[in-house]
Amino acid sequence: MSLPIRGISSMATRALLAELAAAYHAHAGVEVAIESVGGVDAARRVAAGEPFDVVVLAADAIDGLTAGGHVLAGSRRGVVRSDVAVAVRAGAPHPDIGSADALQRALLAARTIGHSTGPSGTALLQLFERWGVAEALRARVVQAPPGVPVGSLVARGEVEIGFQQRSELMHLEGVDVLGGMPPGTEIVTVFAGAVGAASAQPGAARALLDFLASPATAEAKRRHGMEPA
Repeated sequence: MSLPIRGISSMATRALLAELAAAYHAHAGVEVAIESVGGVDAARRVAAGEPFDVVVLAADAIDGLTAGGHVLAGSRRGVVRSDVAVAVRAGAPHPDIGSADALQRALLAARTIGHSTGPSGTALLQLFERWGVAEALRARVVQAPPGVPVGSLVARGEVEIGFQQRSELMHLEGVDVLGGMPPGTEIVTVFAGAVGAASAQPGAARALLDFLASPATAEAKRRHGMEPA
């Protein structure tokens, strides 16, 4: 009997990977247990040598772990492309975000703006810099603590408008998803998987990654607000 495959991922792919882990168990008879935490914490734990078989994180984080020898070189597989969406508290007024100019006006009018600690948050702050509004918005920008969904801050009214992976917002109670970023401002993160350098069963881990990257998983990925990578 195969050993369970142990993995770690960031929160953006949590619901999808839980579904695909169950599907893989039904397909291959192999148990898969994937822990989902904040992406920064996940990368830190992998870099510290925690023995995960499979690691699923933003592609740049996987590349960094590969360079450090913490995941196996050549094992990276693209899993999904995930875009950032915009949300407000359920029942709150819906600002116009249909164009870059409209989104900028909405942000300049907002009391607070929430973003994540991950790559999407970094990209959002870079967008503010390109627009020349970073200084005007600085005091209103709230970074969610690692592992805390931006959407939960929106739902509690702690931030007026929030930016997070669509996959994390779309099933969250207490928020209204306004839609994706307008044309010219889109923020898309590629999430990839790799075999942990400390894995005792790299062959089984590669087989799981092959499944996660296969066309058979495309429909599930789209249901969770993402696209195959």
